[in-house]
Amino acid sequence: MAGYNFEERHFIEDIGLFIERMGLPRMAGRVLGVLLISDPPAQSLTELSESLQASKSAVSTATRLLVEAGLIEQVPSPIPRRDYFCFRPGGWLLYMMQWMEVMGSLHQITERGLSLLNNKPPKLQERLQEAHDLFSFMEAEYTNWPKRWKEHKKELP
Repeated sequence: MAGYNFEERHFIEDIGLFIERMGLPRMAGRVLGVLLISDPPAQSLTELSESLQASKSAVSTATRLLVEAGLIEQVPSPIPRRDYFCFRPGGWLLYMMQWMEVMGSLHQITERGLSLLNNKPPKLQERLQEAHDLFSFMEAEYTNWPKRWKEHKKELP
C-alpha cells in the first residue's frame, strides 16, 4: 500500500478482515481502514485506488457498499468531477443499529416459525425456540443502547 508504513498497512488489513467477517468484501474494509487514518480525512477514488494499489472499479464498488452501510459518506470535491469520501461521523453507531434491526427482524421471523410448529412435539420446537429466545433477549436488551451510548459519550473527556 503506497504511502503507508508497516503498522498502518497492518491496521488497514485488520479493518479489511473485520469488515469481511461482517459480510462485506475485504476491499470495503481496506477502504474504510484508509479513511479511518488518512490525512486529509477525505480521499478521492483515485487516491484510494493508488493507496490500496487496487482498481478504481473495485474501490468504487467498495465505497458504494460502505455508503450504503452508513460508515462513510461522499463529501464535496475540491476538484470538479471527482468523488471524495470520508468516514461518516457516527458511522459505527449507524452500522451497529442496522445490525440490531436485523436481529430484531429475526425475533419476529422465529415467532412466526414457532406458530407453525404450535401442534408439533416440543422436541421439534427446540431449535426454533432457542433462536426465538436469544433474539427476543437481544431485542429487549439492546433497544435503548443507542441512547445509552450517546449519554455515555457525553460523559467522556
